[in-house]
Amino acid sequence: MAFDYYLALWQLTPDGDLMATRSSRLLPVRCRDGTAAMLKIAIEEEERQGAALMAWWEGAGAARVLEREGDALLLERALGRSSLAAKARSERDDEATRIISAVAARLHAPRPQPVPSLVPLSLWFRDLEPAAARHGGVLLRASTTARELLAAPQEITVLHGDLHHGNILDFGPRGWLAIDPKGLLGERGFDFANIFCNPDPAVATAPGRLKRQVEIVAEAAGLERSRLLKWILAYAGLSAAWMLGEGKRPDIALAVAQSVTTELG
Repeated sequence: MAFDYYLALWQLTPDGDLMATRSSRLLPVRCRDGTAAMLKIAIEEEERQGAALMAWWEGAGAARVLEREGDALLLERALGRSSLAAKARSERDDEATRIISAVAARLHAPRPQPVPSLVPLSLWFRDLEPAAARHGGVLLRASTTARELLAAPQEITVLHGDLHHGNILDFGPRGWLAIDPKGLLGERGFDFANIFCNPDPAVATAPGRLKRQVEIVAEAAGLERSRLLKWILAYAGLSAAWMLGEGKRPDIALAVAQSVTTELG
């Protein structure tokens, strides 16, 4: 078992149950000095790219990488009890959005070291146009909008690629830090779009929520409001395309996309 090798290599002790996601396997552990950590083994390429980006950030805005070898990543573990999703569900949505925006600013800050291999946004959006042609509706508007944005990008930077309430955790004294990046390269505004499809259907589709949070992100991140709305539409369309491709109902993404089209006019 791969975990046994890394437990021995880095002198780790299991400290919880094994967890599985679509793209990785995770095991809570304790380091030799008692530090709480998470041992993560990638099983898909996007996780390997994300691991390289985590290391590149060097703990600034993201969980600190303690060890890395092959498909394995040893990360500091979040032990704080606060949750951005819980904040958003308990009438503290504005606070959660501002925290995400602040973390994004740290992640987007330039670094002196060479940038790791990243996926361009133009490639990341490859599934949207075929889905729009197949399903029509608001996906056609999302596809056209994405094409326009990608043709003339602004403020190109390293992107997390999946910033939302569940991927920014409470690390106690170290504050709020990101995990699980996709490792993308493109316009800065894209990284804020997923906020609006999260943390759950009730919050994401609440009346007035889109308009309110757009104003907060635009101010906190220094983004132009209409361009941010366009990125939200493009992302919601892409998310819907992925879900349709997997045979799932894209209700939240389509609802957000429709709300954005109404806001844009």
